[in-house]
This record gives sequence, C-alpha cells and structure tokens, in this order.
Amino acid sequence: MSASASAAADDRGSRPIEPDDPLMRTYSEIEVAYLLAELAERGRRFGLLWPSVGTDSVVDGRVLVRFGNAPASTVLNLLTFLRSHDHDKTEDDTPCDS
Repeated sequence: MSASASAAADDRGSRPIEPDDPLMRTYSEIEVAYLLAELAERGRRFGLLWPSVGTDSVVDGRVLVRFGNAPASTVLNLLTFLRSHDHDKTEDDTPCDS
C-alpha cells in the first residue's frame, strides 16, 4: 500500500470502508493480492478459508476480487477486524498448559 493510502486508512478510525470510497482507487492489483494473502494467513487461525480468492480485474480504478460477491473493501474491513483482534490479544487468550 502506498504511503498516502496508509495514512488515509489510519485517518478513518474504526468505521468500515465503503466499496465506493475513493481510497479504494489507490490500491493496485498487486497490493490487493498481498492483502488477500494476509487475510488468508490471519483468517486460517479462525477457520476462515477462501481457497479460490484472488484478484479478478480493475474496473473504474478499483480492483475487484474473486471473493464471493465482495468488493476489495470487504477484504480491508476483515483485515482490520483480524488485526485488531491480534492487537487486543492478552495472555488470557492463550491456551493454558494444564
């Protein structure tokens, strides 16, 4: 993700990104592919599997993904959720050794 896209994403707080958000035009197809890979990695721990997910094409400056009917903004919103879960994780969230 470009520095300007990263800064813009940080300014949005905790609200979801809409599919028609101008920020979505700043992502290249390769950046979305990397985000999909991160989503697959982070989601696997929760049993979230998307075996056929990938980038599809670029329409009107926005990258489309093969992710059901979801736009790339859904990928970003899911990643935000999973990243915040990792960030908020405490020692109590880990399995016990007993």
